[in-house]
Amino acid sequence: MRAVTIDDVAKKAGVSIKTVSRVVNREPNVRAATKEKVEAAIKELNYRPNQSARGLAARRSYMIGLLYDNPSPNYLANLQSGVLEACHEKDYGLALNPVSFHDPDLVETVVHWVRQSSIDGVILTPPLTDSIPLLEALSQQNIPSAVISSRGTGDAPAALIDEEEAAYEMTRHLIISGHRDIAFIKGHPDHYASGLREKGFLRAMESEGVPVAPGFMEQGYFDFASGQEAASRLLDLPKRPTAIFASNDDMAAAVIFEAHSRKIDVPGELAVAGFDDTPLSRQIWPGLTTVRQPIRAMGHQAAGLVLDTLAAGKGADEERKDVIQVDFELMIRGSTATSR
Repeated sequence: MRAVTIDDVAKKAGVSIKTVSRVVNREPNVRAATKEKVEAAIKELNYRPNQSARGLAARRSYMIGLLYDNPSPNYLANLQSGVLEACHEKDYGLALNPVSFHDPDLVETVVHWVRQSSIDGVILTPPLTDSIPLLEALSQQNIPSAVISSRGTGDAPAALIDEEEAAYEMTRHLIISGHRDIAFIKGHPDHYASGLREKGFLRAMESEGVPVAPGFMEQGYFDFASGQEAASRLLDLPKRPTAIFASNDDMAAAVIFEAHSRKIDVPGELAVAGFDDTPLSRQIWPGLTTVRQPIRAMGHQAAGLVLDTLAAGKGADEERKDVIQVDFELMIRGSTATSR
């Protein structure tokens, strides 16, 4: 069966090939009625533009890049699906690139990759979002970008939640449930959001008049291993906590694992809460009470910010500095007791 061509679409819609190209490339200055005719023809004929030819015509790759240095595969899987969904809606491709936040040549590495790959725009994930030199370099190179979860102290377009308020509300849930001996496992120190979550925890404890006991704050690194190590130290205390709030789901799952290994009943003897609402939170027993950070939606929104900038024909120096704040939600499941 012969592949549908742009000529077929033009003939069906009764317009020129150049007009079809403008609609496909989402260029401005196409009348609404004409655009509707072309889009209807594209849908009816199930036309799929040739990305190579499209890129040559518009001098674009029609690819955006997703840069990450994150130890949580659950977080990345959710994020990637949201970004891909937005890319597919605009007929863009997605390129992934793992980089190290601590690479002394981070800025040069990223800019070189973007140029070599002819990437049109980039999305940054924590902790890369907190690298002001990297954000400044992308702007100077006129590369549209957006960040997810955290802006650090930069001003790039962003899709995020109120991290501090979310942690505050989760801590209040534990306090209202009757807990007073509440421990907290911090997130990776490289992530700006980790500090916000810690701040929210401490603010809730103070506002409710509940002191944080000595030894009840442990450092984690957003991975299972560090969560288990932190849980082990907390559960070895002479007076152990009755609730542990971990800064992400991977570490919270590790707390439950460690509790099970010690035959500590969850939630009867120990309540556990996490942050993110990754699939893992629903795959363990008991189900994990957590902050639902709509990671997929945030990925979709961040990609949309970059794609809208590209569609408008703007560079990084002209891009919108939008901040899209997405609503969070407390997902109360079996890992926290309702009362004590």
